[in-house]
Amino acid sequence: MGGANLWLFLLAALVIAAIPGPGIFYVAARTLSGGRQVGIASTFGTAAGGLVHVVAGGLGVSAIILASAQLFTVLKLLGALYLVWLGIRTFREAGNRLPEPIGSAGAAQAFREGVVVEALNPKTAAFFLAFIPQFLDPAAGYPAFQFIALGLISVALNTFVDVVVVATASAARANLVRRPIFFQRLRQGSGLFIAGLGVSLALARRPATS
Repeated sequence: MGGANLWLFLLAALVIAAIPGPGIFYVAARTLSGGRQVGIASTFGTAAGGLVHVVAGGLGVSAIILASAQLFTVLKLLGALYLVWLGIRTFREAGNRLPEPIGSAGAAQAFREGVVVEALNPKTAAFFLAFIPQFLDPAAGYPAFQFIALGLISVALNTFVDVVVVATASAARANLVRRPIFFQRLRQGSGLFIAGLGVSLALARRPATS
């Protein structure tokens, strides 16, 4: 890629990463419910899930999924059901006034959940296929390698923004934990919000393909 084209991509990718979307809301909700460690683990989990879409996009797998109404529907419903289940579980766990400390096992679980949530989201695949090809250089060759390289940069920028969100949400959580009743309601609200993300995904339409 030419220098000007790369800088244009970086600027566009950073702006898109900073715009609040489902990914940001997901890690914020997980942080408010489970704390900073869960938020960080969820962030890197969604990053790993995003890498799945980057590689799949570079290899042409994502295009096949998006071209098939059946495959798209199956993938989005699996992702939606998983998010709804996570939301319900978070809501039920909020019944405890004081959350239990999160150990390494809890962080590992949050990481795995983040991977599954992002990997089962076909909207992420659709985004990469719509956004990245605009910045590929046909003269440079190796379009799959270019796609994956730009996808890695995009995921890295998204992860950086998510880490900032986690830090902000964690600071807010530290203040709110001193008010047990309100904090319990906040955790329940986080669960409902995660479930709501699942409902939103279930209602998503397959992008038009040419």
